[in-house]
Amino acid sequence: MTTGDPYEKTFAALPPAPGRGFARTWWGHAWLRALEDSALDGEQVRLGRRVARSGAVGAVSVRPGGLTAVVRDRDGTAHRTDVLVQEFSQAEWDRLLGLAAAESGYIAALLDRVVPPELAEDAAAAGVELLPGIGDFDPRCDCGEWDHCPHTAALCYQVARLLDQDPFVLLLLRGRGERQLLDGLEARSAANAPAQAPEAGVAADAGVPADLAYGAARAGLPPLPPLPDLPRAPGQPPTLDTEAEPDGLDVDAVEFLARAAAAEAFRLLAEAVAPGHADRAVPAAPTQAQDAVRLTREADDVRVRSRLAAATGRSRADMELAVLAWGFGAAPGLAALEDDWTPDRTTLVRARTAWAAAWAEEEAPVLRRVRARWTSPGTGRQIRLGREGRWWPYRREAGRWIPSGPPAPDPASALAAADPAD
Repeated sequence: MTTGDPYEKTFAALPPAPGRGFARTWWGHAWLRALEDSALDGEQVRLGRRVARSGAVGAVSVRPGGLTAVVRDRDGTAHRTDVLVQEFSQAEWDRLLGLAAAESGYIAALLDRVVPPELAEDAAAAGVELLPGIGDFDPRCDCGEWDHCPHTAALCYQVARLLDQDPFVLLLLRGRGERQLLDGLEARSAANAPAQAPEAGVAADAGVPADLAYGAARAGLPPLPPLPDLPRAPGQPPTLDTEAEPDGLDVDAVEFLARAAAAEAFRLLAEAVAPGHADRAVPAAPTQAQDAVRLTREADDVRVRSRLAAATGRSRADMELAVLAWGFGAAPGLAALEDDWTPDRTTLVRARTAWAAAWAEEEAPVLRRVRARWTSPGTGRQIRLGREGRWWPYRREAGRWIPSGPPAPDPASALAAADPAD
């Protein structure tokens, strides 16, 4: 890196990047997301990623409001390429510096070349978008394209690598060099510092005991703010599409797991903000085999479903049955399918009591019990008692017992749900 003008930095051309992502930090990913969301033609972005990966982007000049580099085509043709970014106004800088100076942890993180996500969130709440968003890039290239071309996209991908190493590149684009920024933070921190301790010989305030201070502080605290609204849909993880498969990393599997994790986090959040959530028991974490069934239920790709089945020692047909059972009742539903258990004496007494309450003695159907499963001979119906005390309906199809509905609180309802005619 070379420096001349304190408000401009030039970074030497980076080597080719075969088989690696262009961003590792969250702010680097945010930068690329702004590029990918802004471009009207996704194919141009894809070509730009390939150009950047080949090492065709020359030295990158970074200055307030813009980036410049020479990008070469495969035939060696050089193109002057610029990407302009909106600078902050004086008022925006004042708000940002005020937020950063108010938290010593923010300054320490910046000095460690880390952008705290809390700083970005606080700044956005104050009306200062630290990271670019949709439409914040103004691409310009002498190849003649009016929107992003492979050259401007390649420049943006290369800058994501620079941002990973030094987030002050982003702040320079917004209008302040590192030295100027740190001087501003130091001045504000000094202004915010508490008054000096009393001189020797002057009695200091004895203060109050910590427990009294804590109680007084709690008494004056305002009520907690309301919970935020639930997002309309799960978030979309960034794509891991690279031209070359990284060594030892199954990109398709990682992308699927990221999407599944986002969907599960959304479901858990929806449950957490639902009325009465605090009164419900927290379910046990699923086992690895159970979680494989849950993931299979969310997978559209037949290859992913096959791999999950093989990983748990199930055939494809067995996994499809497990997915069906999971859909009717999650882990307890899966247990009703696969757990062939024998009830103890107390459990059987409760089952007989439920039986007597469900049917009059002369109306009770003839069922044959084997362990915790009651089968109606010749009708293709079966009900299973789960360890949690609920009754699960099953029907006979193609020589197999198939889950046919959610659990019922009594055996009569479960047997009716198991009717193949339904």
